[in-house]
Amino acid sequence: MKITNIESYILGNPWKNWLFVKVETSEGITGIGEGTLNGFAKTVEAAIHELKHLVIGMSPYDVETIGLRMARDVFSDGGQIQGSALAAIETACWDIMGKVANLPLYKLLGGRCHDKLRCYANGWYRGERTPENFYEKAKVVTQKGYTALKFDPFGAAWRIVERDDFELALRNIAAVREAVGPSVDILIEGHNRFSVHTALQFADAMMPYKPTWFEAPVPPHRVSSMVEVAKRSPVPVACGEDYYSREQFAELLQHDAVHIIQLEPQFLGISASKQICGMVHAHNGVTAPHSAQGPVCSVVCAHLNMATPNFYLHEIFDEFNEPWEEHVLLPALKVENGYLQPPELPGLGVELNLEELQKHPYHAGNWLPLFKQGWEKRERN
Repeated sequence: MKITNIESYILGNPWKNWLFVKVETSEGITGIGEGTLNGFAKTVEAAIHELKHLVIGMSPYDVETIGLRMARDVFSDGGQIQGSALAAIETACWDIMGKVANLPLYKLLGGRCHDKLRCYANGWYRGERTPENFYEKAKVVTQKGYTALKFDPFGAAWRIVERDDFELALRNIAAVREAVGPSVDILIEGHNRFSVHTALQFADAMMPYKPTWFEAPVPPHRVSSMVEVAKRSPVPVACGEDYYSREQFAELLQHDAVHIIQLEPQFLGISASKQICGMVHAHNGVTAPHSAQGPVCSVVCAHLNMATPNFYLHEIFDEFNEPWEEHVLLPALKVENGYLQPPELPGLGVELNLEELQKHPYHAGNWLPLFKQGWEKRERN
């Protein structure tokens, strides 16, 4: 069986264009993958078609070699764009392998390690950045059965924060804790916003509300900054979604400072993601993969998490997206009372609904401007 062609599709979700691929083979078996990257859907799509000549004619089983051809052999560092292109194609190859074996993907990655996957909600706080909105929306999340929820209370902050805005962020955190009670995990999203000293000021100030983690408090490029915050913060630091190579995780882990690792399969591919989970396991850490792209990414994370012994929490954006998202995949991934199971059908266990994709065309304004006032509303820009 050989790869014969790769098709791409963009769905215009208002807050982030989603990019999907379909890999075709000589045996008529197809696989799907995702290459979504905020602000770069067309760019990643171009990379997929520019690089697909490297894999057409190859066996879809040879995912390690496919990864080398699309990364090492190109001899250029295309960062997250190159990683997204690679991951989209490689994921589709794993989907094909599962279909041929008549097994769900997680059984090819190590088998079932958990009875079910505990989820945390993200994207639930769409609307005004006020304590009242956070309180009311958090109540709705817990009523759905979630026992953990994540949110960014910081508005458009960057590096330093004015005193009034600092206090508003803390009131937002307090409102969520009041809404959900003492037993629910609250996860504070930093979105790479702060300088080291501002991050540490927030870490100290939020501690009375007992957050489970402080995510991406500083930009990821200087590992030394993340390590400094992690070692001095009273709140555990979580990070990793920005990295696109094993080497970046190796550098982070060697400092023994961050133990909640949020790898992004969307930038790595499944093979590298599985290996990184093992690296984290060897450092006594846990994994909570980033899963805030499109619905295929959510399915990939579900399979990876089920087969990962040191899995911690599964991120769910899907339930708080547009109402038509449940029609994008057939069948749709369903969260039940705050938990989910990966699909049991062969491969990824889902297929793209191409008819639904055609209803939502690409739009250049579909992106999430995290440093613009009002980004929490997730409206087209």
